[in-house]
Amino acid sequence: MAQDLKHHAYNEDDIDVLEGLQGVRKRPAMYIGSTNAMGLHHLVWEVVDNAVDEALSGFGELITITIHNDGSLSVQDEGRGIPTGIHKTAKVPAVELIFTTLHSGGKFSDKAYSSSAGLHGVGASVTNALSEWLDVTIYRDGVVSHIKFANGGHTVVPLEVLGKTNKHGTTVRFKPDASMFTTVDFKWDTIYNHLQESAFLLKKVRFILKDERANLSQEFYYENGLTQYVGVLNQNKEAMSPILDFEDTTSEIKMEIAVQYCSQDYNENILSYVNNIRTKDGGTHETGFRAAITRAVNDFANSNNLLKGKNNLDGSDIREGLTAIISLKIPESKLEFEGQTKGKLGTPEAANAVQNFFYTKFSYYLLENKEFSNALIKKCLDSQNARIAARKARDDARTTNKKKQDLILSDKLTPAQSKDYKNNELFIVEGDSAGGTAKAGRDRLHQAILPLRGKPLNTDSITIEQMLRNTEFATLVSTIGAGVGQNFDVSEAKYGKIIIMTDADTDGAHIQTLLLTFFYHFMRPLVTSGMVYIAVPPLYRVVKENDSRKFMYAWDDKTLEEAKSVIGSPYRINRYKGLGEMNAEQLKETTMSPGSRTLIQVSIEDPLVVEQRITVLMGKDTTVRKKWVEENVNFNYVDTFVKEVK
Repeated sequence: MAQDLKHHAYNEDDIDVLEGLQGVRKRPAMYIGSTNAMGLHHLVWEVVDNAVDEALSGFGELITITIHNDGSLSVQDEGRGIPTGIHKTAKVPAVELIFTTLHSGGKFSDKAYSSSAGLHGVGASVTNALSEWLDVTIYRDGVVSHIKFANGGHTVVPLEVLGKTNKHGTTVRFKPDASMFTTVDFKWDTIYNHLQESAFLLKKVRFILKDERANLSQEFYYENGLTQYVGVLNQNKEAMSPILDFEDTTSEIKMEIAVQYCSQDYNENILSYVNNIRTKDGGTHETGFRAAITRAVNDFANSNNLLKGKNNLDGSDIREGLTAIISLKIPESKLEFEGQTKGKLGTPEAANAVQNFFYTKFSYYLLENKEFSNALIKKCLDSQNARIAARKARDDARTTNKKKQDLILSDKLTPAQSKDYKNNELFIVEGDSAGGTAKAGRDRLHQAILPLRGKPLNTDSITIEQMLRNTEFATLVSTIGAGVGQNFDVSEAKYGKIIIMTDADTDGAHIQTLLLTFFYHFMRPLVTSGMVYIAVPPLYRVVKENDSRKFMYAWDDKTLEEAKSVIGSPYRINRYKGLGEMNAEQLKETTMSPGSRTLIQVSIEDPLVVEQRITVLMGKDTTVRKKWVEENVNFNYVDTFVKEVK
């Protein structure tokens, strides 16, 4: 192939022009990120965002999303209805142009929308391109209009008038093209979580989610959106203050910021949005907020002589235990994102707007609520002292090689030999048996092994002091070597990957959950930096009878059937009940070797869901946990769930 290309002339005849939406079908991942479940649901978000933008602009207070029995999904809004008149340049109905042409729509200027979540035509046309069929019904100007597309966005039913109506709005119903995706099964939980987040951000707009397949229905409506959002995030925490909500709807950049401090929380939890889009990577609005809260707290502390001659408080000390949600509405003409994913706001004006607004509001609150303000300064000083002490302890440890005397550490760690920390890996292993096998199969230069003694402590709702009295976690903190809680510095970590390696059973899953709860509460930057992983060991080994050299591994029942077919009869099956049942070579080649293993990277896609799940599954209220399990876990389909996770 390479030789053929080498002798082929590259000229004008080699230039392909993909008409209409062919480019989307040719390279779908360029437009929706992937063709797995995440990409599938991206089609939903694009259509929902159009309905949200209507509500955001003041048109319509009800959005209904229905998952239908035939595998399609519909989004119905009560907005103005997509225009149906003939476009003066394209000479086709506007609705047809929107759904068949990239970069068309009403959101490239401020005329139709003062602010919007996305680019109307891009979303609608991409969803159309990747659908088996897409049907649009429009209620506008007293008539019902209809148009239908199929086979990747081709018009099969031209725009037609069906009758008269008093309604207004748009209904879009589409069925994803199964040939374009690895799955076309819409997930109730995924859509549920997205709509709840949208309802928090778009207060007083009602969202209804229906699922005809399971006869499910859920309504989301919040009178005090961000306040209630913070309340859900902090529902299991000890609050230091009421939830404070500051809003400005008079400026060109409209802002709402809700904040609350919790006394036993050692993390900062700042979520930011622009035009209802989550800015996961922050941006200028977060920069302005951080500057404002740091300045306001230090100004109050200095004016009341609470620092007693010490230097100003560091921003990280001030944000310890803070939950904040920042939501901005920015006109299209001023909207700038860094990169194509819209994960980071780049609008320069947002920094000053947020800083001036929040500094003024929060400073006034501090002056009017001295009891809270004094308690906050004390919490900040405690954080400062702990951070300085932790830094000193780490520096002392480097120079004297002494262990902290107040930590009881296990002697189970088998360290990596390399000092190239970024390329080192720490395997947290379930039990001494698996630990011994892992030690024998590891790469001694870059892989360290830490076996656990039994199940770790549930670290939800406990203090750092209580956690550090646990031998397993004290050892883990010492091993990673980057501190803990607010004093954790991810750049100091001695490992580039922290890999949880447990048995593929319910006990192993429980241990994974306990460890992830620990990392989330006390070393969250490890998770947000993508440094925490879960190893995926095989469940089966299929071996040819009378020829042990011929074998295959299987990770679930589907791959087991494939392995049996490839190996051929007669064969025998080894079922691994635990990691200790594999020898060192088997564990190495299936689960530990970078060239052949499978790892699941742990990430936080939806902070609201994470907080809710940890509160329910790891909190002290057993009745809430029991209710959630009864409503959400179908024990007849555990195998199916495991396959999907893998």
